[in-house]
Parts: sequence; C-alpha cells; structure tokens
Amino acid sequence: MSEQRLSFKEMCAKFDVTPRTLRYYEYIELLSPEREGRSRFYGPKELARMTLILRGRKFGFPLEEIRQWLLIYENEGTEAQMRTWVDYATRQLSELEEQRRQLDDTMDELRKLRDDTAANLD
Repeated sequence: MSEQRLSFKEMCAKFDVTPRTLRYYEYIELLSPEREGRSRFYGPKELARMTLILRGRKFGFPLEEIRQWLLIYENEGTEAQMRTWVDYATRQLSELEEQRRQLDDTMDELRKLRDDTAANLD
C-alpha cells in the first residue's frame, strides 16, 4: 500500500492556506517536502506536522515556538515533546486569560460610555 502524498497545490487546498504560507513554513523549516525536480510532495509526516502547526497557530503559539516543539519530538521523542507541550499550554492559557480579562474590561468601559452617551441624548 502506497503512502498518501499531496502535491503543493493539493496541500494548500487541504489545509486552506495560501501558497505563500506553505512556502514560508518550508523556508522556516516547519515542513520538509520530498522534491522531485521542481515538484514538491507532502507525505503523512508533513500532513501531521501541518495539522499540528495550524492547531498551534489557532491557540496563538508563535511559529518559532511551534518549530522548536516539533524539533523536540525529532531529537528527544514523544514524552519530552508532551512535557514541553504541557508547559507551553499552561503558559498560553495564562496569556489568553489575561487577554480575556483585558477584553472584558474594555467592553465594560465601552458599554458604560455608550450608556452614558445615550442617557445624555434623552
């Protein structure tokens, strides 16, 4: 049974990313497709990595941190990668909670200002 391989165009379509994004991920060594002449092909490993990259981006992790986290798997294995992930996730949750607090404060202030302005119109 042959492994699934996607072309550059198929990879962009599957993950809904622009060609520029995909090339950039290769440039910063997040992805390493197989090359045949000028064509690039992405196998199961690259598909899994892309899934993790996009998940990391969704959660707000910087690309460099994602790259380092992926390298941990290659250099130290799954357990080390999972331990690092727990540390990263704990830190990111704290940052997101702080962002939420700031957003809540901003929304409360905006509501008050809107309500005060509306009351002055009456």
